[in-house]
Parts: sequence; C-alpha cells; structure tokens
Amino acid sequence: MTDRLPHAVRSDARDNRARILEAARAVFGEEGLSAPMREVARHAGVGPATLYRHFATKQALIVETFAEQRRACHAAVRDALADPDPWHGFRSLVERICELHAHSRGFADAFMTAFPEAMDFAADREQTLRAVSELARRAQETGRLRPGFVVDDLVLMLMAHRGLQDTPRAARVAASRRFAAYVIEAFRTVPGTGAPTPLPPAPRLQLTHSPGTQ
Repeated sequence: MTDRLPHAVRSDARDNRARILEAARAVFGEEGLSAPMREVARHAGVGPATLYRHFATKQALIVETFAEQRRACHAAVRDALADPDPWHGFRSLVERICELHAHSRGFADAFMTAFPEAMDFAADREQTLRAVSELARRAQETGRLRPGFVVDDLVLMLMAHRGLQDTPRAARVAASRRFAAYVIEAFRTVPGTGAPTPLPPAPRLQLTHSPGTQ
C-alpha cells in the first residue's frame, strides 16, 4: 500500500502538469500572453496552488508551453540554411514562420515581444533573424531576391502578420498562407516575371465593426 501511494501521487502530478500545459496551449494560443494564470488553471481544472507548484512563474509556463513550437522554429531555420537553393530556403523559412505564428497567438507574442525573463524566445528570434540575413545574402547573390531587402523587412512583415490574429482560427491559417505568398512575391527581384506561383486559396474574412458602430 505504501509503495503504491507515492506512485499514485507522482502519477497525479504528471497528469496535472500535462493538463496545465494543454490548457496553456489553448488559452495562450487563442488569447495571447495577456491571458491570466487563473484562466489557465480554470481551463485545466486545477487550483492556482497546483498550477504554481508546477510553474512558479508565468514566464516558466510560457517557455514550457511553446517548447514544441520553438523546436519547430529551430528545425525551420536548420532546413532553410541547408537548402542548396538559397531562394527556396528563404521562401520556406518565411512560410514556416508565418505558419507557426498563425497557429498560436501566444507563440507569435512570445517570439515578437520582449517580456521579462524570456531569454529563450529572444535567443530564438536572434537565431532566426541571423538565418534570414544569411539566406538573404545568398539569395541576393543568385539575383532572385531584391538587392534592397534587409532583415528588418522580415520584422515589418511579421508585425503586419500579427494583424491576422483577430480573425477566426479556421480562416487565420489560410489567410496567413496567402499573406506569406504575396509577401514572398514582393521580395522577388522583379515581382510578377515569368509564370506566377499559384496563390493559396483565399479565406472568407469578415470585417469587424469598431466600437460604437452598427
């Protein structure tokens, strides 16, 4: 009996941790990093004390919540740099970053925003920007990327891309893919030359009314 009790306690703790992380992915994914910890605890079906026992700070929870997205970002950078075609590597990295951001408002916030103790995401951001800079240099040498492109253009693109977070999730990913396709075409040395790359399907989007309007 005494042997089974510690095992049961450890099992409950693992289950609670898994529920907290699943809840955090859902809550931060849809509401962004401003969502309160109590909302994560409520969504997970645990008390605040249980949540803080597993994650002492919100920053610790955020880092663990988006560990999978961070690994995917690292893989995207690695694959793009290894691509023998620099222009294709550049395009694929832009597409994959947009895809990651579209799937989770929280990850987009963490990647783009400086917040206390988030050194993991700051390092990811710097690694990605260095990769884009290197890919841009290679792609410009092939003559397929605009000579005036600078890495700040990617930051500008991602800032604009964040506006898609206000669209419903079902349409957001499709809108992101189309947005990325248009931006990549604009990054070309001479946009529109040759046979244009087919665009992803256009999602059905509805404009939202501003406060006080009907």
